[in-house]
Amino acid sequence: MAAHALQSRLGCQVPRMCSAMQLPRLHAAHPRLSSSVQTVRQLRCCPVAMAQKAASNDGDVVTGKVRVRFAPSPTGALHVGGARTALYNWLFARRHGGKMILRIEDTDLARSTKQSEVNLLEELKWLGIDWDEGPDVGGDKGPYRQSERNALYKEYADKLVKDGVAYPCFCTDEELDEMKRIAASKNQAPIYRGKWGRATAEEVQEAKDAGIPYCYRFRSPKDQEVTINDAVRGEVTWNTNTLGDFVILRSNGQPVYNFCVAVDDATMEISHVLRAEEHLPNTLRQVLLYKALGFKPPTFGHMSLILAPDKSKLSKRHGATSVGEFRDEGYLPDAMTNFLALLGWNEGDGSQREMYSLDELVQAFSLGRITKSGAVFDKTKLSWMNGQYLRSRPDEELIPQLAGHWAQCGLLKSADQTPFVVAAVAAAKNSLELLPDADKELKEYLAYPLEATMASPEVADVVSDDFPQVANAALQAYESGKLQEALESGADGFKKWLKAVGKEQGRKGKRLFMPMRIALTGNFHGPDLPALVSMLMSENGEVNAEAAGYVPLAQRMEQLKAKVATMPQPAEAAA
Repeated sequence: MAAHALQSRLGCQVPRMCSAMQLPRLHAAHPRLSSSVQTVRQLRCCPVAMAQKAASNDGDVVTGKVRVRFAPSPTGALHVGGARTALYNWLFARRHGGKMILRIEDTDLARSTKQSEVNLLEELKWLGIDWDEGPDVGGDKGPYRQSERNALYKEYADKLVKDGVAYPCFCTDEELDEMKRIAASKNQAPIYRGKWGRATAEEVQEAKDAGIPYCYRFRSPKDQEVTINDAVRGEVTWNTNTLGDFVILRSNGQPVYNFCVAVDDATMEISHVLRAEEHLPNTLRQVLLYKALGFKPPTFGHMSLILAPDKSKLSKRHGATSVGEFRDEGYLPDAMTNFLALLGWNEGDGSQREMYSLDELVQAFSLGRITKSGAVFDKTKLSWMNGQYLRSRPDEELIPQLAGHWAQCGLLKSADQTPFVVAAVAAAKNSLELLPDADKELKEYLAYPLEATMASPEVADVVSDDFPQVANAALQAYESGKLQEALESGADGFKKWLKAVGKEQGRKGKRLFMPMRIALTGNFHGPDLPALVSMLMSENGEVNAEAAGYVPLAQRMEQLKAKVATMPQPAEAAA
């Protein structure tokens, strides 16, 4: 199929490719452009294009001041795709000393809510993303809500009408539906083919005098090609014949999305429009409006979609998709931003690096390293990354965070940072991926599942190796107070006592530690035994016993004594 035919069907330019004869010379002349012939093959045979590609791999070529925007609609939660768009804009602005603008696109009056806007702002701030201009911080290009800019939209719509590139359209819904039906029957594109683009001034005035509702349509030019050099996708070209005259202002006075965006981006002096690829089809309309209004179009960059593991578009049927949901599940903001940054971007030069702070991302980020292909949202990897951040947090941050979390979910009576809480955090820290994992860990430490553990085949060898001998040593030490003394003296004191028990019974290593762990904790697995029992001994009424399933030492010893009484005693005791 010819390139022109493909271009007409796809609505975008089919780039000319380099010939096979030229590939070796290109690769030799520009080795940094590619690590494979396949990548070189994708470069156009144009010195300017190759220079741009080379520059983008080394960093962004930026002239003039950088002003980017994130423009969410307050109709629901902040999707991770929107969060990534905001992050990439923020990183680009901070990388180049530019400005980040937050604009609220609330022209959908039926679905937009103030609470959604509040939530959006809170979730962006939680991610560490701030802005220089916006509805809450002001700025000299406002207002920053589209619903407050209607007068501006009407001013520019009137200008387009005055310049002859827009016109009133009085077609009814029924007439428009009939046009679509006729176009479908002729296998034609469903574009506007009504009479009002050709109407005389007298006909327009007559319709207005009759009180017929009307919208404004933009007069699309015919037989033109519009090309943008997309910062992510390269050159993209459309033919204007595929468009038709489109509405810019509805009959109720409300502006249409593409018109709002073009006016807003132009009047706010946005230099780079970085957004999801699903907005690529809107770009033709917006570029035409820019040019008709006498503004220079910004640089566009359209990022690939975030995909689910099954390679479909990520949606609610795949589980959590909003920033707020992940926050509530216990993910950390620094892990979330790190993970989102790598969904469609990499540092390049063969880097396998995965962990970045926000400051490090700012220094490394460039548009030239954004990938064209869709990025799969791997929640398992996000959880792993979250665990890395959680475990690497200094104690002065992690202890109050977990104390507050345990208090909030009712396991502790308060968020006080007592010796018990400090010891519990130290025990749980290395097992965590998410904050709620700490709940499970703490409950396991506080519980005493002796019966279930003893019944497990996993501990059969330990039980058969004269378990009552070790258990009786613990019981006797408890009754004499020596166990309490050992525990109160900390992990070192407990180790000293345990070593004496082992010497008396001829046990060491696992033959000593495993049965003693079961006797004192009721579990076969867990953190360091001396640290764990020392933590349990330090509990001083902080725990909500019922909610946490806490079994104090005295009750543990009662259950252990009852269990040992049902078991065959050690040979030396029987003799």
